[in-house]
Amino acid sequence: MLDSLRTASRSWVSKLLLLLLVASFAIWGVSASIMSPNSTSVMTVGDQRISPEEFRLAYQRQLATLSRQFGTQLTTEQARAFGIDQQAFSQLAAGASLDQLSQDMRLGLSQDRLAGLIAQDPAFLGNDGRFDRQLFSTRLRNAGLREEDYIKERSKVAVRSQIVDAVSDGFQPPKVLTDVLKQYRDQSRDVSYLLLSYANIDPVKAPSDVVLGAWYEGVKARYRAPEQRRFSYLTLQPSDVADPTSVTDEQVRAEYERRKDSYKTPETRTVEQLAFPSKEMAQAALQQMKERQLTFDALVSDQGKSAADVMLGDFTRDQLPDAAIATAVFALGPQGGVTPVVEGAFGPVVLRVTNVRPEVTRSFDAVKDDIRRQLSLSAAAQDVQSVHDRVEDMRGSGSSLEEAAAQLKLKTGTITSDRSGQDDAGKPVAGLPASESLLTEVFRTDVGAESLPANLGNDGYVWFDVREVIPERDRTLSEVRDRALADWTNEQQRSALSAKAEELKLRLENGATLAAIGEDLGLAVETKTSLRRQAGDDAIFGAEAIKAAFAGPAGINTTASGADGDSRLLMHVDAVNDQPAAETAAGSDQQVQQIARAAGDDMLDQMVNQLQTAYGVSINHALADQAMVR
Repeated sequence: MLDSLRTASRSWVSKLLLLLLVASFAIWGVSASIMSPNSTSVMTVGDQRISPEEFRLAYQRQLATLSRQFGTQLTTEQARAFGIDQQAFSQLAAGASLDQLSQDMRLGLSQDRLAGLIAQDPAFLGNDGRFDRQLFSTRLRNAGLREEDYIKERSKVAVRSQIVDAVSDGFQPPKVLTDVLKQYRDQSRDVSYLLLSYANIDPVKAPSDVVLGAWYEGVKARYRAPEQRRFSYLTLQPSDVADPTSVTDEQVRAEYERRKDSYKTPETRTVEQLAFPSKEMAQAALQQMKERQLTFDALVSDQGKSAADVMLGDFTRDQLPDAAIATAVFALGPQGGVTPVVEGAFGPVVLRVTNVRPEVTRSFDAVKDDIRRQLSLSAAAQDVQSVHDRVEDMRGSGSSLEEAAAQLKLKTGTITSDRSGQDDAGKPVAGLPASESLLTEVFRTDVGAESLPANLGNDGYVWFDVREVIPERDRTLSEVRDRALADWTNEQQRSALSAKAEELKLRLENGATLAAIGEDLGLAVETKTSLRRQAGDDAIFGAEAIKAAFAGPAGINTTASGADGDSRLLMHVDAVNDQPAAETAAGSDQQVQQIARAAGDDMLDQMVNQLQTAYGVSINHALADQAMVR
């Protein structure tokens, strides 16, 4: 709650945009003279009065913020469920408490200081960076505020800022606090442990129907079937109205010639490269290869390299990044061979070319059907809108989806799905149109209600009619028996393993060693050194195990669930390692300071709570309810 107070106090002068002016007043509290001086108060804090209009503005601001986060306008009932009204009450009460304190302390602001704050406001600066009197008047008029009301309210905000800055921003954490925080953060522990698994307990026997049924009754909410909707749909895409027979052979041939290059597969060659320190050495190696009739492989071996060392891979001419090498490689004939010495970008090289695969162009006959289909789809994309309008006209005249589909020869169907696109068995619904917004719209629509079509891809539509709303329900055990049995078994295994770990922990407490227990179980003792509290991504120690390892001094024995949730760790803390302050990582002191300064926010919060207790806060809920629905 007080974050908004502190943020506003800092940013009012340097960052405020006028578009947020009225909303910011809603946070800080607006004087009754601006809103409705004679109205009944929604809230009273000491001598301060909050008008219905002031509360409405604060409420609407909170509602708009949360609605943006969810991407939809929240209803009054949803807003109440999220506690938006309570947030508005809290913010206004905090601001009014500070107003009353400033009044009691007779805090004020000089006219010169107030004028300076207004003149520095970026919302009122002209192109030359100076205060623009005309811009000031214009923007206040556009915001529906009188100049005298704005100046008065600006003064109140500045006075509140004095209190906020003095209490919170002026707080400096004591060294003892920062030292404790550093020690807590930087401490590490050495832990010896045994990793227990289900192999260390007796197998769990299958339950009787009575046992499984009784267990299921207590947990059946886990298996509850979500709400489903049965709805009919009609889809319209270019493929639904495309007519390949309308495309002539001449059009297909012309398109083939225009795109002929796209049907070509360029020539590729396998390239190996042997690098040399100098051109002279490379030429000498080639000369020796010729005189002694050596193979390229022999030349590679003489250089102390393997086939993998010299293999570059398969390339088209355009794929070779070095132009000189590309020219030499593709200058060889279709049989390949060895190039002369080439001055590559990184020095002289000799290349061998093998596995030459010539350029291939797909024939017209091989691609004509695909071209015809693509041309028909392109033409149909222009017809989709006219068919869309015909569907809308038919629906407007009372035709059902099925009647429209039959007349226009479009695809239709009926499916039942939950919000995630799954059927009652939890499997993906077959035939569900691939529209991102379809199910969202279906679950917003009541049975028999008209709806707009949802988008289908980039150029299609899908219409729907909700036929039935199937409410969520408890599934019977017979519907989910296999899943329930697996969950019951896993639960029993975890319980048994936890009991086993506690039994072994008791042995440790009575003097047994991890090594002795591990020998009995056929397990090796493992050690984790320098375990940190922040090691949340450890593959063995999960959050529960880390918390347990840091729950006591060196020498404690403990047990906790492993990172996978199934295993169990039996642990002994061997050592607690406190890092010397001099070895603190660079930049970490700043993090500690930020955490410590949060105590300043706590002090401000406590002060405001104390003020509210002292001044008393009374709320007229009936009047607030009226203000929320205006």
